[in-house]
Amino acid sequence: MGFTDKVTGIASGGISGVTGKVTEKVDVYRVLLGTGIVKPARPDQLVRMGLAFARWGFTPASGWGIGAARYTKEKAVVDDDGSLTFAELDEQSSAIATALADKGVKEGAAVGVLMRNTRWMLLTLSALSKVGADAILLNTGFGAPQIADVCEREEAKAVIYDAEFDNLFAEAKDDMLYILGYVGEDDEKGDKQTLADLVDTSIKLGRPKHRSRQIILTSGTTGKPKGAPRSVEGPEPAAAFLSKIPLKARGTTIISAPIFHAWGMAHLGLALMLSSTVVLSRKFDAEGVLRMIDENKATALVVVPVMMQRMLELDEQIRDKYDTSSLQVVAVSGSKLAGDLATNFMDAFGDVVYSLYGSTEVAYATVADPKDLREAPGTAGRLVMGTTIKLIDQQTGEEVKQGEVGRIFVGNPFIFTGYTGGEDKDRIGDLVASGDVGRFDEEGRLFIEGRDDEMIVSGGENVFPAEVEDLLSKLDGVREVAVIGVDDEKMGQRLAAYLVTEGKNSPSEDEVKDYVKKNLARHKVPRDVHFIDELPRNATGKVVKRKLTESDEDD
Repeated sequence: MGFTDKVTGIASGGISGVTGKVTEKVDVYRVLLGTGIVKPARPDQLVRMGLAFARWGFTPASGWGIGAARYTKEKAVVDDDGSLTFAELDEQSSAIATALADKGVKEGAAVGVLMRNTRWMLLTLSALSKVGADAILLNTGFGAPQIADVCEREEAKAVIYDAEFDNLFAEAKDDMLYILGYVGEDDEKGDKQTLADLVDTSIKLGRPKHRSRQIILTSGTTGKPKGAPRSVEGPEPAAAFLSKIPLKARGTTIISAPIFHAWGMAHLGLALMLSSTVVLSRKFDAEGVLRMIDENKATALVVVPVMMQRMLELDEQIRDKYDTSSLQVVAVSGSKLAGDLATNFMDAFGDVVYSLYGSTEVAYATVADPKDLREAPGTAGRLVMGTTIKLIDQQTGEEVKQGEVGRIFVGNPFIFTGYTGGEDKDRIGDLVASGDVGRFDEEGRLFIEGRDDEMIVSGGENVFPAEVEDLLSKLDGVREVAVIGVDDEKMGQRLAAYLVTEGKNSPSEDEVKDYVKKNLARHKVPRDVHFIDELPRNATGKVVKRKLTESDEDD
């Protein structure tokens, strides 16, 4: 097998074709059969499952409808307020859908959803699917101006939000429908209607012609958030994930990553196909996650990297209080795994880490399994089934050779079709730019070198911050690090490092510079070293680098 085969998806499931389209349905079926999704059922169950799929297609509504047909009284969701069976979730979401339709939410309408991970988020997504409305997944870290801008651009007809965010709608438009989702003990509901008020509605559902979509928003760290619509037309995306991440039907999955984010939403979709029990908590708490694993005998945990870091930072005595032996998969994505985070985590919790590389626009590209992460720490892994990657030289536009760095272009069956505002990412044929640059090693493993717009030219030399960040994250006493380029009159740009340190062995500025000088080229040594209390992050745990320079100005 040649190197080209290793980067066109052939090596990961027998799927060929440079466009990344899955052309051999038998391989998809084989994957689904192996996970337990495809298996015999009673005739009456098959009829109900078929009706659910015929009515709602590949949407959250059909997922729980199929679960209700096959696993009626088994737990579908567990959250801070208890649990719901598949039948209860299906019935309650149908009632909410009927009420929303009666209030004017029609097929094809866009509805803003600003909610944390609770049953109300799941009920809302299912209800909107049954109405045939699109869900705009608003980031819980957005401010009022961003929310207003997104809702206006997407022409939202309604907003469903947790009561804690009520202040963000103080100057909201009067012609929109506002409904509260989660209402805590300290929250004031006022005269607003809640989803809880709607679950008693008499059900009278039709079959929508419009297939509901989820509009996932970019993080907005470099500008206004853009909307990337998602809808599933077949089982290929799920098969691609499951060909690399060994999830099984009727497992128990804790989704700690925000569901409004592409990574959390992807695993909600997988849980629906697998009829898994989904375990949720409104806010991430490292010890709380260990407790949930123990209490629910969870088989899978879905996180972003900073959550893994927080779990590792717990005292060993605290970690040892909980039995996590049921865990078979810790699926992580959302940002690059820094330094030895994956191997350190696996040393503590077993070889269960599966790291996915993708983006809001390209969905998925590669997965690093525990073996990859042990053998090549920092790798983004190997291609998943039906995926193509080409690395393109930023200057010449030609495909680079193995080992060289180039812009990453991805093709697969789940590539987005363009932003809702009309903009698009760079494309080469059927391939879409991920926004990163990377290289392949001889084994076909991808390594991310940084963002394609983060390259720093210092004294005529090209530097990507990720390489320096990875190195400094391994320095004793460094808890977290971010590196950026700042303007320099002589060099054009110079590197500035921002470090969060801990313990008695915290390094000095000179020790930081000397460490980089001993391990990397001289032009990669940060000229500026800042020690700060914490890195600025958004709601999905991604570092917001533009805020680092803002903090300098404040100082």
